[in-house]
Amino acid sequence: MRSTGGPGTMPDGIRVRVRARSQEQSPTRWAAEAGVFVAVAFVGAGFWGAVQPATGIPPEVVQLTQFGPAVAVAAVALLWPGRIRDRLRGALPVRGRRPAARDARIPAGRRTALLLTPVLITALCAGGGALASPGNLSLTGPWALENPFALVVAAQLAGACGEEIGWRCYLQPLLRTRFGPLAASCLAGVVWGLWHVPVLAQAPAYAAGFLLGAVALSVILGLALERVRSNRLLLAGTFHALVNLGMLLVADEESGAVLPMVLFGAACLTAALPWLAAAARRAPAHPDMITEAAHGAR
Repeated sequence: MRSTGGPGTMPDGIRVRVRARSQEQSPTRWAAEAGVFVAVAFVGAGFWGAVQPATGIPPEVVQLTQFGPAVAVAAVALLWPGRIRDRLRGALPVRGRRPAARDARIPAGRRTALLLTPVLITALCAGGGALASPGNLSLTGPWALENPFALVVAAQLAGACGEEIGWRCYLQPLLRTRFGPLAASCLAGVVWGLWHVPVLAQAPAYAAGFLLGAVALSVILGLALERVRSNRLLLAGTFHALVNLGMLLVADEESGAVLPMVLFGAACLTAALPWLAAAARRAPAHPDMITEAAHGAR
């Protein structure tokens, strides 16, 4: 029987929505989703890393481990098909001229700043390398790569999107249901950094520089994409690919050299400071629009 309301009563429709929101915010449910995603992302990366030598694809072009997070998203979709659409809300472009569609997009100024940040990081790494080791700066021209630069760019973008469909389009919105934008970004960055398991076998300073860089980059992306519900995947993937390409051309951190990786971490932290300052001037929002839309769809 349908409730008629009155003092001390709640209409059935409202009760269902309240119950759905309570279940959505359940620590057990949130932890289960996050745990499955992270576990499969690690295992998937290991699998693709083991398969890569047999494929003959040069790591310079793309590292197949980057598709581990995409596999993890697929695994979560199989286990919780009813929630994956809400979790990935905003990953693809929103079409239309209505105000709601326009409001979903990243402001033009913030988009420009986001895509110029990798250029700043690359310049800081190159400048720091030149100051720290004059005459020994490692620069690689696009023409000096073993593979066509256009192929490398396309493959790097595909690989970056393979990661970002998991990190910035799934895990970060999931964390935003429990934490504020900065805390969610830092947590996603720590997981993202630790996911690069081989880095942890390097010298402590090398690993620390990499983890600092991963957290700082995650903070930049998290703050830049806060309340953005359109085209998050391409924006995050392009940013990620530009950072990778910049490091490919101006640093040899992949060799295990400590100085380039320390400079990379410091450059990422420096580049994150303006984003932190800008976020501090904005009114905090918890949860963000993606999370609100997910709750509203329940």
